[in-house]
Amino acid sequence: MQFHVSSQGDGSETYPKGFRGGTCTIESETLLIGYSAYFIPHDYKVPDDALSAMSVPILCGKVPSPGLLSITIDLLHPVSMREQPVALSLFKEIGGAPAQSLLSIPARNYQSGIIYQDIRIDEPGEYVIRLSGVDEHQADFTLEIPITVGTKWYEPFVQFWPLLLLSAVAVFLSNLKRIID
Repeated sequence: MQFHVSSQGDGSETYPKGFRGGTCTIESETLLIGYSAYFIPHDYKVPDDALSAMSVPILCGKVPSPGLLSITIDLLHPVSMREQPVALSLFKEIGGAPAQSLLSIPARNYQSGIIYQDIRIDEPGEYVIRLSGVDEHQADFTLEIPITVGTKWYEPFVQFWPLLLLSAVAVFLSNLKRIID
Protein backbone atom coordinates (compact mmCIF):
# COMPACT_ATOMS: atom_id res chain seq x y z
CA MET A 1 0.00 0.00 0.00
CA GLN A 2 1.15 3.49 -0.71
CA PHE A 3 -0.24 6.61 0.91
CA HIS A 4 0.66 10.27 0.74
CA VAL A 5 1.15 11.80 4.16
CA SER A 6 2.58 15.02 5.48
CA SER A 7 5.77 15.24 7.52
CA GLN A 8 6.07 14.93 11.28
CA GLY A 9 6.90 17.85 13.54
CA ASP A 10 9.30 20.67 12.89
CA GLY A 11 12.69 21.90 14.08
CA SER A 12 11.33 24.07 16.86
CA GLU A 13 12.77 23.85 20.36
CA THR A 14 9.36 24.53 21.91
CA TYR A 15 6.17 22.56 21.51
CA PRO A 16 3.00 24.20 22.79
CA LYS A 17 -0.13 22.14 23.34
CA GLY A 18 -2.32 21.75 20.29
CA PHE A 19 -1.44 21.20 16.65
CA ARG A 20 1.97 22.17 15.31
CA GLY A 21 3.87 21.25 12.16
CA GLY A 22 1.95 18.08 11.33
CA THR A 23 1.60 16.66 14.82
CA CYS A 24 -0.69 17.11 17.81
CA THR A 25 1.03 17.81 21.12
CA ILE A 26 -0.24 16.56 24.45
CA GLU A 27 1.25 17.52 27.79
CA SER A 28 1.02 16.10 31.29
CA GLU A 29 2.93 17.10 34.43
CA THR A 30 5.61 14.54 33.54
CA LEU A 31 5.68 14.26 29.79
CA LEU A 32 5.21 16.16 26.53
CA ILE A 33 4.47 14.06 23.47
CA GLY A 34 3.82 14.60 19.80
CA TYR A 35 0.97 12.41 18.58
CA SER A 36 -0.32 11.72 15.11
CA ALA A 37 -2.56 9.06 13.65
CA TYR A 38 -3.18 8.06 10.06
CA PHE A 39 -6.49 6.40 9.29
CA ILE A 40 -7.26 3.79 6.64
CA PRO A 41 -10.96 2.79 6.42
CA HIS A 42 -11.98 -0.90 6.40
CA ASP A 43 -13.43 -0.61 2.89
CA TYR A 44 -10.35 1.04 1.31
CA LYS A 45 -9.19 -0.58 -1.92
CA VAL A 46 -5.65 0.03 -3.16
CA PRO A 47 -5.84 1.61 -6.64
CA ASP A 48 -3.98 0.11 -9.58
CA ASP A 49 -2.23 3.44 -10.11
CA ALA A 50 -0.15 4.06 -6.96
CA LEU A 51 -0.05 7.80 -7.65
CA SER A 52 -3.81 7.98 -7.26
CA ALA A 53 -3.65 6.57 -3.72
CA MET A 54 -5.81 8.45 -1.28
CA SER A 55 -4.31 11.18 0.82
CA VAL A 56 -4.30 10.16 4.47
CA PRO A 57 -4.86 13.10 6.80
CA ILE A 58 -3.21 13.43 10.17
CA LEU A 59 -5.76 13.00 12.91
CA CYS A 60 -5.48 14.11 16.52
CA GLY A 61 -8.44 12.60 18.30
CA LYS A 62 -11.31 12.16 15.83
CA VAL A 63 -11.41 9.17 13.53
CA PRO A 64 -14.24 9.19 10.95
CA SER A 65 -15.13 5.48 11.13
CA PRO A 66 -13.75 2.10 12.18
CA GLY A 67 -10.62 0.94 10.39
CA LEU A 68 -6.85 0.79 10.76
CA LEU A 69 -5.27 3.53 12.83
CA SER A 70 -1.50 3.92 12.53
CA ILE A 71 -0.31 5.95 15.48
CA THR A 72 3.03 7.62 16.07
CA ILE A 73 3.95 9.00 19.48
CA ASP A 74 7.09 11.10 19.81
CA LEU A 75 8.53 11.39 23.33
CA LEU A 76 9.47 15.07 23.08
CA HIS A 77 10.25 16.26 26.60
CA PRO A 78 12.02 15.46 28.77
CA VAL A 79 14.42 13.60 26.52
CA SER A 80 15.35 11.45 29.52
CA MET A 81 11.96 9.69 29.14
CA ARG A 82 13.51 7.79 26.25
CA GLU A 83 15.63 5.96 28.84
CA GLN A 84 12.61 5.03 30.99
CA PRO A 85 10.29 2.09 30.31
CA VAL A 86 6.92 3.20 28.88
CA ALA A 87 3.87 0.94 28.51
CA LEU A 88 1.15 1.51 25.92
CA SER A 89 -2.44 0.36 26.21
CA LEU A 90 -5.73 0.97 24.42
CA PHE A 91 -9.08 0.97 26.20
CA LYS A 92 -12.62 1.33 24.99
CA GLU A 93 -14.57 3.71 27.21
CA ILE A 94 -17.98 2.70 28.49
CA GLY A 95 -19.94 5.32 30.40
CA GLY A 96 -17.00 7.74 30.36
CA ALA A 97 -14.55 5.36 32.06
CA PRO A 98 -11.95 3.05 30.48
CA ALA A 99 -13.53 -0.39 30.71
CA GLN A 100 -12.49 -2.80 27.99
CA SER A 101 -8.76 -3.33 27.36
CA LEU A 102 -8.12 -3.89 23.64
CA LEU A 103 -4.32 -3.68 23.51
CA SER A 104 -1.55 -3.88 26.08
CA ILE A 105 2.13 -3.50 25.25
CA PRO A 106 4.47 -4.02 28.21
CA ALA A 107 6.76 -1.21 29.32
CA ARG A 108 10.01 -0.88 27.41
CA ASN A 109 12.56 1.79 26.52
CA TYR A 110 12.11 3.72 23.29
CA GLN A 111 15.67 4.95 22.68
CA SER A 112 14.66 6.67 19.44
CA GLY A 113 11.86 8.48 21.26
CA ILE A 114 9.28 7.13 18.80
CA ILE A 115 6.46 4.73 19.59
CA TYR A 116 4.72 3.35 16.50
CA GLN A 117 1.71 1.05 16.55
CA ASP A 118 -1.00 -0.08 14.13
CA ILE A 119 -4.37 -0.48 15.82
CA ARG A 120 -7.45 -2.01 14.21
CA ILE A 121 -10.61 -0.48 15.64
CA ASP A 122 -13.73 -2.38 14.63
CA GLU A 123 -16.57 -0.30 16.05
CA PRO A 124 -17.47 3.33 16.70
CA GLY A 125 -17.08 4.68 20.21
CA GLU A 126 -14.83 6.45 22.67
CA TYR A 127 -11.32 5.08 23.18
CA VAL A 128 -8.24 6.03 25.22
CA ILE A 129 -4.60 5.35 24.41
CA ARG A 130 -2.70 5.34 27.69
CA LEU A 131 1.03 5.72 28.18
CA SER A 132 2.26 4.77 31.64
CA GLY A 133 5.46 4.09 33.47
CA VAL A 134 7.91 5.50 35.98
CA ASP A 135 9.74 8.76 35.30
CA GLU A 136 13.39 9.59 36.05
CA HIS A 137 12.44 10.55 39.64
CA GLN A 138 10.80 7.13 40.19
CA ALA A 139 7.30 8.67 40.19
CA ASP A 140 4.47 6.86 38.40
CA PHE A 141 2.98 8.72 35.45
CA THR A 142 0.05 8.29 33.10
CA LEU A 143 -0.75 10.24 29.95
CA GLU A 144 -4.03 9.61 28.13
CA ILE A 145 -4.88 10.33 24.50
CA PRO A 146 -8.66 10.36 23.88
CA ILE A 147 -9.91 9.07 20.53
CA THR A 148 -13.45 9.29 19.17
CA VAL A 149 -14.23 6.79 16.40
CA GLY A 150 -17.24 7.67 14.26
CA THR A 151 -19.05 10.96 13.90
CA LYS A 152 -22.34 12.20 15.27
CA TRP A 153 -25.14 12.73 12.71
CA TYR A 154 -24.71 16.53 12.74
CA GLU A 155 -20.89 16.75 12.54
CA PRO A 156 -20.66 16.80 8.72
CA PHE A 157 -22.92 19.89 8.72
CA VAL A 158 -21.05 21.87 11.39
CA GLN A 159 -18.72 23.43 8.84
CA PHE A 160 -21.74 24.85 7.01
CA TRP A 161 -23.40 26.58 10.01
CA PRO A 162 -22.58 30.11 8.80
CA LEU A 163 -24.25 29.38 5.46
CA LEU A 164 -27.27 27.81 7.17
CA LEU A 165 -27.56 30.80 9.53
CA LEU A 166 -27.33 33.25 6.63
CA SER A 167 -30.00 31.30 4.71
CA ALA A 168 -32.32 31.28 7.74
CA VAL A 169 -31.89 35.05 8.18
CA ALA A 170 -32.59 35.62 4.46
CA VAL A 171 -35.79 33.54 4.64
CA PHE A 172 -36.88 35.35 7.82
CA LEU A 173 -36.27 38.80 6.31
CA SER A 174 -38.04 37.81 3.09
CA ASN A 175 -41.10 36.64 5.04
CA LEU A 176 -40.97 39.73 7.26
CA LYS A 177 -40.96 41.94 4.15
CA ARG A 178 -44.06 40.12 2.81
CA ILE A 179 -45.87 40.59 6.12
CA ILE A 180 -45.05 44.32 6.29
CA ASP A 181 -45.97 44.97 2.63
